[in-house]
Formats: sequence, C-alpha cells, structure tokens
Amino acid sequence: MLLSMTGYGECHHQSERLSLSIELRALNNRYLKVLVRAPEPYNLLEPEFEKVIRRTVRRGTIQLNLHCERQHAPQDFRINATALRSYLGQLRSINDDLGLGAGDSMALLGQVLALPGVVPEPGNTSFNADEEWPVVERVLEGALARLQEMRQEEGRAMAQEFLRYRDQIGAVVAQIRKQAPEVVSAYRDRLHERVRKLLAELDIEIDRSELIKEVSVFAERSDISEEVVRLDSHLDQFQQIMNEPESPGRKLEFLTQEMFREANTIGSKASDVEISRHVVEIKGTLEKIRELVQNVE
Repeated sequence: MLLSMTGYGECHHQSERLSLSIELRALNNRYLKVLVRAPEPYNLLEPEFEKVIRRTVRRGTIQLNLHCERQHAPQDFRINATALRSYLGQLRSINDDLGLGAGDSMALLGQVLALPGVVPEPGNTSFNADEEWPVVERVLEGALARLQEMRQEEGRAMAQEFLRYRDQIGAVVAQIRKQAPEVVSAYRDRLHERVRKLLAELDIEIDRSELIKEVSVFAERSDISEEVVRLDSHLDQFQQIMNEPESPGRKLEFLTQEMFREANTIGSKASDVEISRHVVEIKGTLEKIRELVQNVE
C-alpha cells in the first residue's frame, strides 16, 4: 500500500475548561523530522508528540501546530507568599537604611505585586502533564488518523500513475525485444553489401570466414537480451513491491535506479537508431516515476 508523504490532518477537543486543537502538515523528506509549535507549557511535551507520530509516520517532515485556550478556575490565581515576603522584607531593610516611613513602604505594595514570581501566570501553575497528556494524545491521534486518510488517498492515486507508467515501459520493452534480432541481420546485410562493392572495385577476394567472424563479434557485442530480461523482471518486481503492506518508497526508489541502469546499457550496446529512440522514451517515463517516487513514504 502506497502512502504519500504529503497531507494534512486536524482534530479538536472542547470541554468546560479547555479548548484544544492540533494541526498536522506532512511534507517530503528522506527521513522523519517532527517540528512542534505549541504554547508554553505544551511545548514541553515535544518528545511525547514525536513518539506518537513515529508510531504512524516513517518518513517526511511533520509540522505540528497546537492551539489552546484555557478557562481558569478561581483557585488557579494565587499569590506566591514566599516571594512577596522576600520582596517586602528587602524593602523594609532598605526603608530602615534610608530612614523612610512605613507609609512609603506600603505605597510600594502595589508595585511589589507586579514583580517577577509574586503572582505567577495561572497557565503554568494549573498545568498538570499527567492529567492533560491523555487528552492531548487523543487529539493528536485524531489528527494523525485524518492525516493518514489523506496520505492513503493520494497514495492510491499515485499507484494508478505508477501502473500506467509501468505499462508504458513494458510496451516499449516489447518493441525492443522484437527489434533486437533484426539489428544483427541488418548489420550483416550492410557489411556484406559494403564488402561486395569493395571486392568489385579492387578485384580482390576475401575469406568468407572472416566475414562471419566479424558479424559474430558484432552480434555478441550488441546482444541486449540479458538487459531486456532484467528490465522486464524489474517491471514485474515494481508492481509486487507496490502491493506490500508497508509503503515501500525506498525500495521503489532503488528499483527505479536499477531500471535506469539497464536502459542505459541497452542504449549503449544496441547500436541501432530505432532502439535508441525506444531507450529515450523509456528513460523519459522513468524520470516521471523517479519524480513521483520522491513523494512516497
């Protein structure tokens, strides 16, 4: 089953105190990379996000965006008494050193409340990772499920394209197989005609065995039967790999390279204009396959 490396999925959670949404965007990448954008303190859960994503996704860049709105309860707003006492104690000491009155000290109380740590943000104090992670995990799994649906749908479309390209290459390979035996016979006829003309002009004789030897050497050098058989085998294997239960992007990428290699060898050995034209056609289709394979997980 083919899976696309691109897709989108989102999921939402709504309760009396918490509104949570997660968006996932998948992009191409040879390896798995997870990028998390989340407000504090949810950014601390990034390792957990990646663990869950790795259970489903093997390759690609996954961009995770988490949005959260929290309705705070009255008990979430608390004054840090320890910090407040420390600040006030320091102010009294300064007042005594400077000879300031108590009224001056009390006038600074409002400003003391604004100092760091006296009145913490309720978002951080009320966050409990053990309590909230199950909710976040369910939302993440819901977004992953929708992402997988889109990736599977795109994978099915790519599978149809791959089969179409495979059939195109298979048809051209069949033409090459039919054309290959004619290459040697055509070379033999051309060589025989050139030799006949040369003998007629120079009035000399040539050993017929030498002519047969020359044709045999050419036939052996231009024999592409093994390459054609391997290319046909690769085409059959390509379809088999596509039907594997796990998305086989890396295998398809490697097999495409092997088919390129066989096509190049056929083109260099055949020494025939018609076969060279067929090879160019095959390589053009393989290039389309290679571009499409980059999108397969």
